[in-house]
Amino acid sequence: MPCRSPPVMTEEVRLALMAYLSKRYGDLKRHLVRSLRSPELAEDALHDTWLRLTRLEDQETVLNPHGFLLRMATNIAINHLRSNSQHASASEIDEILEVADPTPGPEQTAQARAEMEMLMRLIQRLPERRRDVLLLVRWEGMSQKDVAARLGVSVSVVEHELRRAQDFCAEQMARRHGPAKKGGGNVP
Repeated sequence: MPCRSPPVMTEEVRLALMAYLSKRYGDLKRHLVRSLRSPELAEDALHDTWLRLTRLEDQETVLNPHGFLLRMATNIAINHLRSNSQHASASEIDEILEVADPTPGPEQTAQARAEMEMLMRLIQRLPERRRDVLLLVRWEGMSQKDVAARLGVSVSVVEHELRRAQDFCAEQMARRHGPAKKGGGNVP
C-alpha cells in the first residue's frame, strides 16, 4: 500500500485560521490569561501564533480552530518561559499544560455531525435567494454589499433575507433542542 503524505495546508486554510485568530482574539486572550496568569505573556503568545501561522506549511486540516490556536499559543508561551530564563517551576508548567483538551470526544463529534446534517436540511428548505444569501454571507464570508451586487439586489434585501434565514434556522434548531432564546417565529 503506498505511503500517503499528510495534506499540505492550503493558503485558504491558513487565511481562515488567521481570520479566526483576528476575529476571536479577545476570547483566545481571555482563555490564555486564565491559564497563563499573565496578560503580557498571553498577548506575546498570540502575536507569535500569528507569525507562525504566516509560515505554517505541512498541517492537516484543522477541525477545531479555537483549540488548535489555543494549543499553539500555549506551547509558544511555555517555550517562551523556558527560553527567557523566567524560571517557571515544573509544577507551574504542568499547571499551564492542564488546559482542557478542546478536541471533542466521539459523542460530541456524533452530535455535531447530526446537528450539521439537520442544519443542512433546514437550509435546503429555504427559498433559493434566501439560501444563497445565507450561504454567501455565513459560509463564504462575503460582505453583504458584495452579495447584493452578486445577486443584483439591494443591501437591505440581503439584510432582510439573511435575518429571515437565520431566524428560521435558529427557530427550527431550538424546536429540536428546547425553547428558543428569543421570540420570533419567522418562517421563510
